Amino acid sequence: MKRRQFLTGSVAGAAVAGTALATPAIAQDVKQWKMVTAWPKNLPGPGVAAQMLADRITALSGGRIEVKLFAAGELVPGRGVFDAVSEGTAELYHAVPAYWGSKSKGILLFGSQPFGLRADEQFGWLQHGGGQALYDEMYGRFGIKPFLCGNSGPQMAGWFRTEINSVEDLKGLKFRTTGLASEMANKLGMAAQAMGGKDMFQALQTGALDAGEFIGPWTDSALGFYQVAKNYYWPGVGEPSSAEECGVNAEAFGDLPDDLKQAVSLACESLYNPVWTEYTTKHAQSLKALVAEHGVQVKKLPDDVIAAMGKAAAEVIDELRQDDDELVKRIAESFVSYRDLVGGYMTYADNGQMNARASVMGY
Repeated sequence: MKRRQFLTGSVAGAAVAGTALATPAIAQDVKQWKMVTAWPKNLPGPGVAAQMLADRITALSGGRIEVKLFAAGELVPGRGVFDAVSEGTAELYHAVPAYWGSKSKGILLFGSQPFGLRADEQFGWLQHGGGQALYDEMYGRFGIKPFLCGNSGPQMAGWFRTEINSVEDLKGLKFRTTGLASEMANKLGMAAQAMGGKDMFQALQTGALDAGEFIGPWTDSALGFYQVAKNYYWPGVGEPSSAEECGVNAEAFGDLPDDLKQAVSLACESLYNPVWTEYTTKHAQSLKALVAEHGVQVKKLPDDVIAAMGKAAAEVIDELRQDDDELVKRIAESFVSYRDLVGGYMTYADNGQMNARASVMGY
């Protein structure tokens, strides 16, 4: 980014850029960083958030780090971004931890967990419950420094071509999902499959998939799932929230001076709430439009299905607590401890408030 463009584009950044003007040696030392993402460019939700992060790192660094975004497939495939950053092909990526279970199942807990943490609780675990140190330790094995930088909030249970009336209806169902939700689905007799949003649309269209979940109404609308499946089920207990992450090549991050390390860290942290609340707002608007304009049927999963999912989810977490990898066990124990701590409090706090509002307002 040219200095003149930067100065006219950000009042806050101008103060930082002014410092660079006073120090020509620093101004000349501009780092050109490549960000690879798991998303199509500007995909509503994660694609938009990725560009916001690239722009914010550039701004908060005073233009001393120029981040150029490469969407999925432009430099590396979407599912190849972790390895690209680990190996130094790119300096950072934007994706979700749910995609890296093949590296270690312990990674999956940092993004989402069936019947697990909400978006605010997920951030709380990392910031105040010891989660970030474990996050750093796990990703350090792969030469990556990780940061949470957003959250999609509660996801939906998914798009189904046929109605779900009992647990038996799930058996043999070809279902797109990711992360620990895949393991929960498999325990229920479903055939969980991981694929991108565009591939999920085509698979639903051809019948290669019977159902699938991606993110939520905002992103799902843009991908057109309502055109091939009209039954949209909730609640998305497989992912009560889904954190988005920025992974930075550890060597590149370590080479930064302290102020630029702080700029990268603050860029990620400062976007978590804006990204989350944008998802919440756009999800609400999009769901209303899906029903009114596209005839989508929003349906609640039967209680016995939710109960069966809960049982399967508990087994998934218990297996992580008994994993052969000592670090995975520590991550799982930390997650369970924080979940139980805040879960007990939420009975009186947010859950109490939401239940009270619903009893009076109906929502």
